[in-house]
Amino acid sequence: MVKIFFLLATLLSVLSAVVAISSPSGNYAPGNVSCPSNKNLVRVANSLNANETEYVENRHNVSDQALVDFLKRANLTDIDAESFLKNVSLNIGVAFSGGGYRAMLSGAGALAAIDDRVVNSTQPGGLGGLLQASTYIAGLSGGSWLVGSFILNNYTSVPDMVAANDYWDFEHSIFNPGGWNVFSTSSYWDGIVNDIEDKQKAGFNISLTDIWGRALSTQFLNTDYSNSLTWNTIRQYDYFKNYSMPFPIVIANGRAPDTRIISENSTVFEFTPYELGSWDPSVYAFTEIDYLGTNVLNGEPQSDKCIAGFDNAGFVMGTSSTLFNQFLLQLNSSGVSGSLYRLAENILTDLDSDSNDIAIYAPNPFRDIPQVYQPIRETNYLDLVDGGEDGQNIPLYPMVQPERKVDVIFAFDNTADTEYYWPNGSSLVATYERQFVEQGNGTIFPYVPDTNTFINKGFANRPTFFGCNINNMTSLFNASGSTISTNATQALPPLIVYIPNQPYSFYSNTSTFKMSYDDTDLHGMVNNGYNIATRANGTLDANWSTCVGCAILSREADRRGISLGAQCEKCFSDYCWDGTLDNDQSKALGSSNYQPSIGFAQSGDVEKTSAEKNHNSANAKYVSQYHWVISLLVTTAFLF
Repeated sequence: MVKIFFLLATLLSVLSAVVAISSPSGNYAPGNVSCPSNKNLVRVANSLNANETEYVENRHNVSDQALVDFLKRANLTDIDAESFLKNVSLNIGVAFSGGGYRAMLSGAGALAAIDDRVVNSTQPGGLGGLLQASTYIAGLSGGSWLVGSFILNNYTSVPDMVAANDYWDFEHSIFNPGGWNVFSTSSYWDGIVNDIEDKQKAGFNISLTDIWGRALSTQFLNTDYSNSLTWNTIRQYDYFKNYSMPFPIVIANGRAPDTRIISENSTVFEFTPYELGSWDPSVYAFTEIDYLGTNVLNGEPQSDKCIAGFDNAGFVMGTSSTLFNQFLLQLNSSGVSGSLYRLAENILTDLDSDSNDIAIYAPNPFRDIPQVYQPIRETNYLDLVDGGEDGQNIPLYPMVQPERKVDVIFAFDNTADTEYYWPNGSSLVATYERQFVEQGNGTIFPYVPDTNTFINKGFANRPTFFGCNINNMTSLFNASGSTISTNATQALPPLIVYIPNQPYSFYSNTSTFKMSYDDTDLHGMVNNGYNIATRANGTLDANWSTCVGCAILSREADRRGISLGAQCEKCFSDYCWDGTLDNDQSKALGSSNYQPSIGFAQSGDVEKTSAEKNHNSANAKYVSQYHWVISLLVTTAFLF
């Protein structure tokens, strides 16, 4: 009876939250709508979107008190949170890295840890309420699945989504959701093919990302309307209208024709509920997300008919994670036949071998925009790829833009940098180095060490603060052409709270390409992510939540030129990088062989020996590389 009541309540909440199902076609295909009158659809990126500015201002009416409540629970003895933050609003960002289901599930545990709706999250040692106090939330690739499914499933808490199998059921691969029920799997793929063909018949270019995005929708979006649900539909939900959630951002990379992406030459694109665009000088423009797919020149629609529904929610999440198109490429050589093969073959015929990982946005919304770089503005297609393809696998870049005035970013890193799929700080290094090239555009990012130092000094297996001393960043300000000014209006570079994946209670270093998780693995990953965020509910450091509070207040203290007191100074001594290096590669085991020890074992868990741990990690590494092939072969054998 209780379970039935829970399911009914969940269903009613979802139905009541959805005001409009966005695509005018009623299916996956975009459709025609009237263009807005006398309106250019593209703006120069010299300020925040007016709607975002309004949202953030109203969000503070909700989040400011949530922050005071959080800081009170954090037990700051030298600071009275209420008086310190009187008439002051701080901007807090939360960033979830890419890394497939590993990133999604570990990130989900962290998301649960900072959500005060989760039972016991506000108890001593917990971080519950940090989400409610945050201004921005960003995801990239696997992190975009987390952010997208969290928001588009009615802002349902992680424990509720885990408990209800109709949300996150990962027991079977996304490529073989029916398991041994081959008819179910065949019907699933037929439905996806029909959706993609609807878009193609409507006159739009399709890519492998369309297939991938539709598959993501069926797994992550608990709604009968997922094939027509758009990213801008977020604006229609009550929790967005009443400013109950942080402002969401999803990241992709732009790739100019005939180029290979690295962090220095990529164009970082961001999707918000209002816009698609980039702060980078290669584009430096934003277009209204509602009208993607409209034929425009210099932002002007070329007829009185515009397109709506192009920003399909699954397509946006798929765009941020085009790395996984590599799975679909195997269809071309795995013996599969039938409608799925024919569709994939048609797509691959139209693309060269270097373009299989793209998402096609056509017509190009930035066509003929004067300040856009020539290779981008002169093509009919805007090609977007996985948000982590440039090495910046944590979506930090949108939140270090001075226009957003973010004070602190909590960066959850579930990247597979090493041989055994642990992070080593490479993502931070990529974002740091980007500020020194043209695409950096004067944006300042705090100093970070090399990856060997990350490992040798323990930054890869515990939280670390970067950018603690603003006065030590003078050379970065000089390089950007600006000067340090700690007045009340100065947009200072945010302090980075780096929180890497680490085996606290479960070996969470699963392969990026592990595509199915049974209940044991799913709960193990989520619980471990919770322990990572909370330092095992304060077991490893009873002052951790206090130190998080100090990190949040740090930039405001910089602006005032004051100290936060002895308690916070102790936190900064414990968690801030002091600028010293230890880049001995042999000491770091060449980085690639880095394998952390378990940091915390739950009651009833048995810690494995080092030898057993290494064996299991190596075995998992081998099996995960081929698990998806086996799954795909089982699936495709029946698709004819």
